[in-house]
Amino acid sequence: MPKTQISCPRCRTPMTAEIQQLFDLNTDPDAKQKILSGAANTIQCQACGYQGLYPTPIVYHDPEKEMLLTYFPSELGVSINEQEKMVGPLIKRVVNDLPMEKRKAYLFQAQSMLTYQTMMEKILEADGVTKDMLDAQQKKLQLIQRLLSTASVDSRKEIIKQEEALIDETFFGLLNRLVEATVAQGDKQSAQQLALFQQELLQETKVGQEIQEKMKSSQKAMEDLQEAAKAGLTREKLLDLLIEAPDEIYINTLIGMVRTGLDYEFFQILSQKIDATSDPEQKTKLSSLRDFLVEVTRQIDAQIQEEKQHARETLNKILAEVNIEVGLEKYGNELNDFFVEAVQEGLQEARKAADLEKISKLGQLNSMIEEASKPPAEIQFVETLLQAPDTESIKTLLNEKPEVINDEFLQLLANLINQTEQQGNQQALVTKLKEIQKVVTKALMAKNLKG
Repeated sequence: MPKTQISCPRCRTPMTAEIQQLFDLNTDPDAKQKILSGAANTIQCQACGYQGLYPTPIVYHDPEKEMLLTYFPSELGVSINEQEKMVGPLIKRVVNDLPMEKRKAYLFQAQSMLTYQTMMEKILEADGVTKDMLDAQQKKLQLIQRLLSTASVDSRKEIIKQEEALIDETFFGLLNRLVEATVAQGDKQSAQQLALFQQELLQETKVGQEIQEKMKSSQKAMEDLQEAAKAGLTREKLLDLLIEAPDEIYINTLIGMVRTGLDYEFFQILSQKIDATSDPEQKTKLSSLRDFLVEVTRQIDAQIQEEKQHARETLNKILAEVNIEVGLEKYGNELNDFFVEAVQEGLQEARKAADLEKISKLGQLNSMIEEASKPPAEIQFVETLLQAPDTESIKTLLNEKPEVINDEFLQLLANLINQTEQQGNQQALVTKLKEIQKVVTKALMAKNLKG
């Protein structure tokens, strides 16, 4: 989104910021998340330190719920007539972006919200979120804002200790969404600051430590599975891992990775093991494990079917648009592996039916997905550098692409190293990335000296 020239509400210092006035789910499926995350239209003045929501008119549109809301900040001191003149063009855009058959009466009866908070409550109410739930989230958001405005680490620790009752798994989920929203907006500084606070909270709170323990259990399950797979993973080995699992997190991680292995033959082996066991305690343990696995796999299969159905519905919506590009732009955030599978299935069905128009559309869509799935050029080049056998080969590859030797590429390498180190158990990859980083740093210094 392009930045707009504005003035700080407190000191009137000119500044630029990303200001969004129209949040239309018809054209932007992420619009609701943007407005509810609290990150949209949030500014920070470098002159006076003001940080908060920039007062600007807002129009919110949800076509599925037939909801059109307007909000005009009272602090702007604008008359009703002037307000209508300012939001009128935004509402006109909403109407023009809808096909004729979807232009209904609600579009000409916009609901005016007196406060920003009232608007958020109205949006959430339509999703079944109660006032109590919203109040709880607001308290969590206020705590995050308070931590953001506290520079001292010791002071933050004291705040965390005082407000630990607010810091639950929902709080961490909210913090994650804020990080994602700031990254999506290109605000790297805020994203890094939020990520730093997230690490502090993980270390300083009971819930954070529990989350870390769960992460360790999941990591252990992945490592054990990789080790078992080295000699060839069998159903018997998988069963042994599940029997010796230390907790449900470990079991759920394994199930998520090897769902296809939990088939009829696997459960036969488990049942035979139960029948062959004479120890009553072990028999009870194995029977409980079988019941748990049956229920979890049933839930996973049901969820997969829902995901597949949703993917087919999304595909039909895209195909119903005027052109594929418009459809992808509207529903791009809903694309996943199930959607790709739905496209492939659709292609097969269209070929069997000799439906040339559908074959053409699906073929075009498939090509666009493949193109969009390619990693960025910089990542592809990093992958090429990782294949280089030695330092001299890295230098040769860099000499062939001098245009990539810049601060941004160096920052990318630093981020990749940081991410890989956090994942753990990939020391060889970290070492190789650091070798590349060292060569790129020297090359950049030499490039800068040459002018």
